[in-house]
Amino acid sequence: MERKYMAEPYKIKVVEPIAMSTQEERTEAIKRAGYNTFLLKSKEVYIDLLTDSGTTAMSDNQWAGMQIGDEAYAGSVNFYHLEKAVQELYGFKYVVPTHQGRGAENILSKIAIKPGDYVPGNMYFTTTRAHQELSGATFEDIIIDEAHDSQNDHPFKGNIDLKKLQNLIDRVGADKIPYICLAVTVNLAGGQPVSIKNMREVKELASKHGIKVMFDATRCIENAYFIKEREEGYQNKTIAEIVKEMFSYADGATMSGKKDCLVNIGGFLALNDADLYQKATQLVVLYEGMPSYGGLAGRDMEAMARGMYESVDYYYIRHRVEQVRYLGEKLSEAGVPIVKPIGGHAVFIDARKFLSHIPQDQFPAQMLAAKLYELSGVRSMERGIVSAGRDKEGKHYFPKLELVRLTIPRRVYTYAHMDVVADSVIELYNKRDSIPGLKMVYEPPVLRFFTSRFEPLK
Repeated sequence: MERKYMAEPYKIKVVEPIAMSTQEERTEAIKRAGYNTFLLKSKEVYIDLLTDSGTTAMSDNQWAGMQIGDEAYAGSVNFYHLEKAVQELYGFKYVVPTHQGRGAENILSKIAIKPGDYVPGNMYFTTTRAHQELSGATFEDIIIDEAHDSQNDHPFKGNIDLKKLQNLIDRVGADKIPYICLAVTVNLAGGQPVSIKNMREVKELASKHGIKVMFDATRCIENAYFIKEREEGYQNKTIAEIVKEMFSYADGATMSGKKDCLVNIGGFLALNDADLYQKATQLVVLYEGMPSYGGLAGRDMEAMARGMYESVDYYYIRHRVEQVRYLGEKLSEAGVPIVKPIGGHAVFIDARKFLSHIPQDQFPAQMLAAKLYELSGVRSMERGIVSAGRDKEGKHYFPKLELVRLTIPRRVYTYAHMDVVADSVIELYNKRDSIPGLKMVYEPPVLRFFTSRFEPLK
């Protein structure tokens, strides 16, 4: 019998008790945290949807692999297992392990970017743009316009607008563009995928001008699933076949293994260019560790290699996407405004529509995340004006999307947990008019969403 939503394709062997608290306790906790869900203690959280990064439940096979960690300082056998996995599944020649994805972003930015360069991409991501800007580049958003409209149902809202890319090349010159940063999927657009057709066309245009294409491959398996589901000619392809073709249109990739590699720590920079690889191996020693461990224990590299093979299993990724879709559809049916189509790793609530009475510079998404925690113990996160930060003149960026992200960890929660989340969001939606805005009382200069503090407006 075919079910609308696939049951979990795994059995639960180990359980971790989770905290139960009263609303009074949560009210005090979020106040202590400055109305920033990042500053809550995990023991104060009931259902933790802050992020899917490093929150995966690893398999028995991965845990078995952890027991054969080769902790040699150089030449660890587990590095060669990881290298083989990247070469077989993604098709890249060279692999530089890093402690997580931002380590790879840092190295790529430093070896590829010169001051005054421009890096075009399909919507910014916080740490990626920060590394690019700290290396002297200006980020240019060249995603299609549909990505900025939460209600647009375009099946590939992560696509790059080729006209925007060509216009940038014409304006600044190809020599000022070290690479195109192509994210698969696009997190801040709502977990939206990129089509194979668009990847191919971007690569063709880039090659014509001698520009490299670098993927942010963090959620590439989710992207591959959407291609199989939505793009003509790919319904009968395996996830592994689609992934291999996707990366054939890239010159390299940064990877946070904490997402689609199904581990709690780890990442890598993958490259095809020998000269760039040599430069990367020099910098990884300075910032991370030896080129054969890059800040990771051997056991962590082993778990990541095994997780990469597990991630291309169709039934795993189908359940992963359907669990997210289950939550999103429950919210949408109740009238809660969410980003459409529903993405692969999270349901994104449109806080502008949810709290339409709160101006954007009073941080509606930040307050919505805080109030959801206070009501239910569900931790989510802001993805709006706070995450966007400030420009070089010190003024707020005002993104068109002001979102709260309900991010589903892989293989951790059940559909019953999703029901609790949905009921909590719907209850909050029904009392939304009583929710005030916030004022910011502390702000760090970089990546402010992690540690900023707020107070409610009267």
